Amino acid sequence: MATGIKDKIVILGMGCSKFGERWDANAEDLIVEAFEEAVRDAGVEVDQIEAAWFGTAIEEQHVGKSGIPLAMTLRLPYIPVTRVENYCATGTEAFRGACYAVASGAVDIALALGVEKLKDTGYGGLPQRGRGSLNNLYWPNLSAPGSFAQLAAAYRAKHGVDRGDLKRAMAHISVKSHANAGKNPKAHLKNAITEDDVMKAPVVAEPLGLYDCCGVSDGSACAIVTTPEIARALGKKDLVGVKALQLAVSNGQEVQFDDWDGSYFATTRAAAKRAYQEAGVKNPRQEVSLLDVHDCFSITELVTLEDLQLSPEGGAIRDSLDGFYDASGKIPCQIDGGLKCFGHPIGASGLRMLYEMYLQLTGRAGARQLGDPVLGMTHNLGGFPSQNVSSVTIVGRLGA
Repeated sequence: MATGIKDKIVILGMGCSKFGERWDANAEDLIVEAFEEAVRDAGVEVDQIEAAWFGTAIEEQHVGKSGIPLAMTLRLPYIPVTRVENYCATGTEAFRGACYAVASGAVDIALALGVEKLKDTGYGGLPQRGRGSLNNLYWPNLSAPGSFAQLAAAYRAKHGVDRGDLKRAMAHISVKSHANAGKNPKAHLKNAITEDDVMKAPVVAEPLGLYDCCGVSDGSACAIVTTPEIARALGKKDLVGVKALQLAVSNGQEVQFDDWDGSYFATTRAAAKRAYQEAGVKNPRQEVSLLDVHDCFSITELVTLEDLQLSPEGGAIRDSLDGFYDASGKIPCQIDGGLKCFGHPIGASGLRMLYEMYLQLTGRAGARQLGDPVLGMTHNLGGFPSQNVSSVTIVGRLGA
């Protein structure tokens, strides 16, 4: 019987580029920026890395296909490089591949790196490209803000939520994220905003306003993983272990049956359930120290907090307004600024979230450092409410 990955793998080192409109850099520059920090942190040489996983989603826009761009940029020594893509969970998928390779005993040290360079396209959102004849028929009438606005409508209807309360909770989320990002030198958007700014902003798709939507940016993030035994042999202490790696993918039930009412993410619930089982977490509201969730839209954060069993169903609005997820709250959420303030270079976001968990757990988060975190969790959601990929990753102190 499978026992899971808990504490079989540790993070040896991580790196993260500055996120933003990086007109000064191409994708290869961003790769190097994240990788150089990671290898310094890990204390290893390039030739000690035995396999790599390369995450990038819209590769036609910048690096191209295959693992060759990563191998050439970093001059990797003819090792296997696997390029992966799984919507917005792409960076986490790269991390999952590297961890599984080490856990299997196939390699001792593996690399996961995600990058996306999208601002050079000149397009305000994510570039739209043909995805086959069926998608081309209906995607022209589909937008990300529009589909997540429908999530908000379904959530309101199910829980009898007042529109004003929902807007205030979403505004609180945006204000919180901007306040946290102001302490993070690698964030894209760092200006403080007020609840009034959010409430009066132009509407993008009712009830989502401008400040309820994350932006697009350029960025890269990187992790080097190994076993606890090898890490200790390299002189590492205070190790961060991987507790759970779970991924759930829509199978069509959301759009084909009446069981799904449009108010939650079925994939996130499935991935969270398995992740808690793998990590041995019995009461997530009491045991999780901090988290980053996929806040592509403010409503996504609210719904996800319930899907992760951190707030009761219909209770995330009250928890958010009460400051439960603030930097000073019980479970800080988006302590680094989240997608709201980093933007969303798709291939990098999952690893960027893990980078913050790693810094916090090793006490190196600087001005935004929390007191004494034990378990950190990240969540990615790619696609639309009715058809998506969801990942839940838990990391924490080795042995905790």
